[in-house]
Amino acid sequence: MLMVSFFQHPLYPNSGGVPKGTNMVNVPIPPYTRGMEVREIIDVMWMPRLEEFRPQMLFISAGFDAHHTRVDLIAQAFPQLNALVIVSESPLQLDEAHLPPILELLARANKQLTLGGFEYDLDREFLVFRITNLFEREKYDADIISSMVHCAIAELDRITPYAAIVRGTPADLLDDLDLGRLLMREDVIPPVPGDEEEEY
Repeated sequence: MLMVSFFQHPLYPNSGGVPKGTNMVNVPIPPYTRGMEVREIIDVMWMPRLEEFRPQMLFISAGFDAHHTRVDLIAQAFPQLNALVIVSESPLQLDEAHLPPILELLARANKQLTLGGFEYDLDREFLVFRITNLFEREKYDADIISSMVHCAIAELDRITPYAAIVRGTPADLLDDLDLGRLLMREDVIPPVPGDEEEEY
């Protein structure tokens, strides 16, 4: 197994860039490092080790603090299929009365999507969004991967306030909750930064 990572330093995990084993590539980066700089670090520090190691499967773990919730990211690569799956997830504990309307909410939301889909992990009580893409042989397009990650974060963050409304509705009022109309409410989610109309 080979582990490659980058992290803000000094901050996390407070161990600096000294790897704890020969199968680790730890890359500390300073605060406010820009995306292209991170990409260069990956090309220079990670890629030679990954190419030498030739993994049969990749697992990626990341976290992102979105507008409404903390979103955990998991990526699964399947080189034999040239497939990549990006999964975003966030905990959502539900009682028995609120589970059916949440499942209906996710099913209705899925009908509006053109990419990916929502799920509810019953065993772990997690709200999940999953997006999959098949690539040309050995050509993992960085722009497509970036779009998949953005989509996974944004969609899970977008559904969270709606799910919170359902979960916060008293059980005796759930039958009166119109989930189709709820999903049409745009006041539940904040505007995308930069899309606000300018005031004169």
